Amino acid sequence: MLMRAICPRRRPGTASRGRRTRRPCAALALALPCALAAAQEAAAPQQGMSMAGLLGSYPMTREGSGSSWQPESTPMEGVHTMSGPWLGMVHGFIDAIYDDQGGPRGDTQTFSSSMLMLMARRELTDGAFGLRFMVSTDPLMGKRGYPLIFQSGESADGVTPLIDRQHPHDLIMEAALTYSHDFAPERSAFLYVGLPGEPALGPETFMHRLSAMDNPEAPLTHHWVDSTHITWGVVTAGYVFGGVKLEASGFNGREPDQNRYDIETRPLDSYAVRLTLNPDPRWSLQGSFGRLASPEQLEPQVSVRRTTLSGSYNAPVALWWQTTFAYGHNSPSEGPGTDAWLLESALKLAASHTVFARLERVGKDELFLPGDPLYGRVFIIEKLSVGYVYDFAHWQALELGVGGLISGYSFPAELNPSYGARPTSFMVFVRARL
Repeated sequence: MLMRAICPRRRPGTASRGRRTRRPCAALALALPCALAAAQEAAAPQQGMSMAGLLGSYPMTREGSGSSWQPESTPMEGVHTMSGPWLGMVHGFIDAIYDDQGGPRGDTQTFSSSMLMLMARRELTDGAFGLRFMVSTDPLMGKRGYPLIFQSGESADGVTPLIDRQHPHDLIMEAALTYSHDFAPERSAFLYVGLPGEPALGPETFMHRLSAMDNPEAPLTHHWVDSTHITWGVVTAGYVFGGVKLEASGFNGREPDQNRYDIETRPLDSYAVRLTLNPDPRWSLQGSFGRLASPEQLEPQVSVRRTTLSGSYNAPVALWWQTTFAYGHNSPSEGPGTDAWLLESALKLAASHTVFARLERVGKDELFLPGDPLYGRVFIIEKLSVGYVYDFAHWQALELGVGGLISGYSFPAELNPSYGARPTSFMVFVRARL
């Protein structure tokens, strides 16, 4: 049986009013409109039913990307299925974006980004078995990704680094199995195995964070905070005690290469540990540390020690309001250490109106190629983005919206010849999601 929209979130002490906050996924809704229409009717008596987590007996709304946690009060919806002992969920999005990055090193491009995620859970006698699978059509935008000034990381050709562009994600973003064993109420041990998967390093990745998912561009702080969300080989073991989770991962530290359709295998040469605390349904706090062996294919001799701290909070305002603060520090085996700070927030004012903002400060040392006088220098870049989304149509599980954002920057005057004195960037987009 297929059902729609379970896991509604409520503020403490209030009753559900039937308003739904949708997680992304449009592709399935567009492919199966008749099935979704039937699902809406079949699901009506089932609303309010919740799905338990893959890693413990708590509600699944506590679980984020990989084995990460988010505030348990985070709105979470999609299309849900029941088939015998199996419970499943699908969500995702597809965006059509016009991108205009300002300044001499900026560019314009029209492109599409997307994500489709499938999850399934089978209840066992003393635990649960789970499946997670996620794909993206991002490779279709080309190996160079999309323009994003001051962004850096990875390569489009395996020879030169991407600078002032955001790389696309791989076709397969996650293919993981989970197993959890309950020892007592609110106590469980779990195992997460992925090819690819996400190790226990950093907060929930940006495309899944409620505070970030309405913003179609990647953070400049991505490679300090959550760049390991696609790791080609990871094994994580952990223990849950109430609102506390301790976990450790062994994983392949190399970031994905420019071939976005293949499967990459290397030894599990890196490690990470993470402690997460959810003191109540509105908060999720984490601290993590990892050593990444040879993360960049263009600098295979360099390893990186990464430290991250983050906190996400859901305020009982309007329909929802989530804010995330994150800090990341990269200490490479060669070259200077650098820091990154992020503060982002999204507010759902009403069923059709969402505003969002992101403030970042990051030390960038990859903005120039070898031979340039500024090569290897660390420059402090500050960026502020603000945006708005209007969801203008709802059809069964499908939601259509239009939005835009504008970004401004602050940086040292030495960069003016390359980036201009006051560059301004903007994006406008149309999206479909569940």
